[in-house]
Amino acid sequence: MFLMSFRRKEGAISMNPNMISDDSFLPGLCNILQQVETSEISQIEKAAEAVYSTMKTGGLLHVFSTGHSHMVADELFFRSGGLAPINPIIHEDFMPCAGAVNSTIMERKSGRAAEVLAGAGMHAGDSFLIASNSGINAAPVEAALYAKEKGLTVIGITSIEASRELPTRLVNGLKLFEVCDIVIDNHVSVGDGLLVVPSSGLRTGSVSSLACLFIAQRIVLKVVNLYLADGISPPVFCSANIQGGDELNKHLVDQYKDRIQALRNGNKAQL
Repeated sequence: MFLMSFRRKEGAISMNPNMISDDSFLPGLCNILQQVETSEISQIEKAAEAVYSTMKTGGLLHVFSTGHSHMVADELFFRSGGLAPINPIIHEDFMPCAGAVNSTIMERKSGRAAEVLAGAGMHAGDSFLIASNSGINAAPVEAALYAKEKGLTVIGITSIEASRELPTRLVNGLKLFEVCDIVIDNHVSVGDGLLVVPSSGLRTGSVSSLACLFIAQRIVLKVVNLYLADGISPPVFCSANIQGGDELNKHLVDQYKDRIQALRNGNKAQL
């Protein structure tokens, strides 16, 4: 028999007690973002200073993550309002849409991150951003260690609560927040979801990606202000859909394509 999600009572719609309170998602998300803004702003500023120090001397911010956290690389790369000196390191081994089960296996496999990063063009003095909500799997932790060994400043976005509660999958016992130079807590609870499904106790309404993208954009804005404080026009892409957008973006593409593979089209169509 079909179970009605809502029932009318005196002209109003009341929530079925067996349903999740989905209208609490927005205030819950806003609360997390406010916690980040209030508690992590000093760490965000440190991250921005490291990134700006890299960029103003011709270096890059490399962005790498696994699972759904890989969206931070998509978010920061080649988009309207985004900084140009950003190298997204995205590999299908770590992307759920390219193979969900395989991406989970690869995320936990020791040694794979170093193999992927070896061809990413990372140089000493560059910066490295990695996001992992749990921070307990091999790929994120080993990626951070690899970048540090290469002389990069490593910025990690993770859930400190989840990392402390969950056991690491690395034989060396390390977690992401323990190996990064700068750690930004996304203030997301264990299990990621804001809401609990009454029938099973499982969590839904995941927020870690949203918190991560918010943090990434806050870093960008801080970097832009550091450029402006020094009287330098920040290298920011504009929308390709506005008048003259392609021409403005082409200047930045030409400037950075030698180091950023994702900006090189080979024999494909050009802007």
